[in-house]
Amino acid sequence: MTVIANPFDAGGYSLAEMTQAINILPNIYTRLGQMGLFRFEGITQRSSIIEQAEGVLNLLPTVPLGGPATVANRDTKSMRSFTIPWIPHDDVVTPQDIQGVRGFGVADAADPLATVMERKLTRMRAKHAQTREYMEINALKGIVKDGAGSTLYNYFTEFGLQQQAVDFVLGTATTNIQAKIRDVLRKVETELKGETMTGVLAMVSPEFFDKLIGHAKAEDAYKYFSSTGAQPLREDTRRRFPFAGILFEEYNATVTLSTGATETLIPAGEGIAFPMGTMDTFVTFGAPANLIETVNTVGLPMYARQIARNDGSAIDVKTEASILPVNKRPRLAVRIHSSN
Repeated sequence: MTVIANPFDAGGYSLAEMTQAINILPNIYTRLGQMGLFRFEGITQRSSIIEQAEGVLNLLPTVPLGGPATVANRDTKSMRSFTIPWIPHDDVVTPQDIQGVRGFGVADAADPLATVMERKLTRMRAKHAQTREYMEINALKGIVKDGAGSTLYNYFTEFGLQQQAVDFVLGTATTNIQAKIRDVLRKVETELKGETMTGVLAMVSPEFFDKLIGHAKAEDAYKYFSSTGAQPLREDTRRRFPFAGILFEEYNATVTLSTGATETLIPAGEGIAFPMGTMDTFVTFGAPANLIETVNTVGLPMYARQIARNDGSAIDVKTEASILPVNKRPRLAVRIHSSN
């Protein structure tokens, strides 16, 4: 049988080459991805142990039977084992994808295999990126969900912690908004527990943002802000409203789950305030692919490979990611909302 050449490398279809190809494609930047909030860290096992000590979660790797054990802190309160979620996504390149299809910008040439494969990988990468954004925004709130919207782990429930919340009561004209913001800042500062930060960002729903900038105690601050460089009549200022120590940003994102249902990442009338510039609070752990050749290797953000079918009818394109986003200090992310 004739061996089909890898369109990304003349050497053939190897896991390493395809994985490199999908990881160097232009990144589909989602908001958390743009900020780089969750640092990626590869691990060598497909499950990990997380211990909770004084409200801080620490990841511990599993080890082979008989191997050296990790040493827990004396003040450890609880310890749980978590399986790293596995997210496979496949596609296929058929003769119909290539035969008789013109290349982009080419009048009389067939679409080459490399172009088709790149388009397939780009779309697959985009789906993985959206899934990771969904998982990370929920992990920021202390919960790990899969692409179907099902809760896999709730760190607050698992470790007996309580999420912090502040009611801004934006429907009441006399509410002292600056006092509410100071309350949020103090809650965050108290829960840093040795961590550092450069500031606090609040990602809020459109409803919360509109109520905030329209509130009697915040209206002047928004007016002065807009008069010092921003042009609210011409520019979109929803992404940059600093007020009393917190940068408020409207986060109006809705995703389509694998079930076909849609979910708004920040519920109406709510927001989440969290520290920026931390060193080791927000981490996405990545496990190796579910393949023999990746056993005990350090995990990558995603993997890809091509497999030509024996009958020559198609090329299967397989991708997968095994990621577990962790907010090591869940109480640092303060839920903000308005009860009226």
